[in-house]
Amino acid sequence: MANVLVVGGGGREHAIAKAMMASPQVSTVYCAPGNPGMIRDGIRTLAIDEMDFAGLVNFARANTVTLTFVGPEVPLATGIVDYFQAAGLAIFGPNQVAAQLESSKVFAKAFMSRHHIPTADYRQFHELDSALAYSHEQAVPQVIKVDGLAAGKGVTVATSYEQAAAAIKTAFKTSSTVLIEDYVAGFEFSQMVLVGGEHYALLPTAQDHKRLQDHDRGPNTGGMGAYSPVPQITPAVLDQTIATIIEPTIAGLKTDGLSFEGVIYVGGILTATGVQVIEYNLRLGDPETQILLPQLQSDFYQVIVDLLQHRQPHAQWQTTATYLGVVLAAPGYPGPTEAGVPVPTVAGADYASVAGTPDQLVSAGGRVMMVTASAPSLVAAQRAVYQQIDQLRVGNLVYRTDIGVKGMTASHD
Repeated sequence: MANVLVVGGGGREHAIAKAMMASPQVSTVYCAPGNPGMIRDGIRTLAIDEMDFAGLVNFARANTVTLTFVGPEVPLATGIVDYFQAAGLAIFGPNQVAAQLESSKVFAKAFMSRHHIPTADYRQFHELDSALAYSHEQAVPQVIKVDGLAAGKGVTVATSYEQAAAAIKTAFKTSSTVLIEDYVAGFEFSQMVLVGGEHYALLPTAQDHKRLQDHDRGPNTGGMGAYSPVPQITPAVLDQTIATIIEPTIAGLKTDGLSFEGVIYVGGILTATGVQVIEYNLRLGDPETQILLPQLQSDFYQVIVDLLQHRQPHAQWQTTATYLGVVLAAPGYPGPTEAGVPVPTVAGADYASVAGTPDQLVSAGGRVMMVTASAPSLVAAQRAVYQQIDQLRVGNLVYRTDIGVKGMTASHD
């Protein structure tokens, strides 16, 4: 029987750990550092920071861990995969060079240009004055991006020149390189792929809701909820995404000597002229993972082992239901949050920034939990989730009441 180590501590890692626990081949799943909300599901949390690579390797060796799965982007960008591979340990994720597809917007744009992968035109700047001058000459809306990692919050869609200027000034406070990108109108979606060299397995398509408040108002967040599948992403659109983005990306990685075993997450947009890449991530999305992995009917552990060994995996997904999840966050999110706010205990929920005990959880960060449901239709799944939330003592926790609405066409209402 296998021991698995999941690196990270959030809702995504809770979902990954539960999917690993469901494998008949897995005896124990450790999560480092994990959180107290995971313990009720039989996941063993570890007091090892996700950036303590030496501590993680030592634990993996001492506890005969056969597979490590990395959840968050920061350890990947910092080289955790290279560190584990140097120690001769099996780990699922991109190496540090390949992880630049997420950690550097400039690297990603150059990659897409080189391999003819459709994406918006852009210019990069290293000086504030030239960026402001260029911005003022371009039409609005325009998209301002920080080059490095920004926890899902490094992008501003500026609808006025004043907003653009403020975003550019803010961006230069945290990065020496800022991108100004053409605004592309369309329908956004998340398409994740599990990759092992030239082999891959598509996950169902999902859509994340980034803004804090209903009707896509308020600041950008790490994600306030998600649903899957996405009715607007038809089989024809998916085929186009595979042919013009996913397969050229995998081929481009091989051409550039960056082939790896891990996740490619295409942040896509369906435009009037076809599908484009908004951005790449090199790990599973949070909150999408929490409504995607429960749809897997195959053995998740075996899928990952097959990809690590460059074998085509058998990944069977359900096709009859819609899965929908709503994130609850501490008051103040995505700014400074209130700690110690009671967080309800719900069977089946995925927990993130919580402290306390499994029976008395409290907030210890921004997004604290995600409540999910599945039903034969999007409308029914949405209703089921909010019925669950209505029965909870959520107190001052904040959440959106319209997750899934983008997928509902007039015929559904």
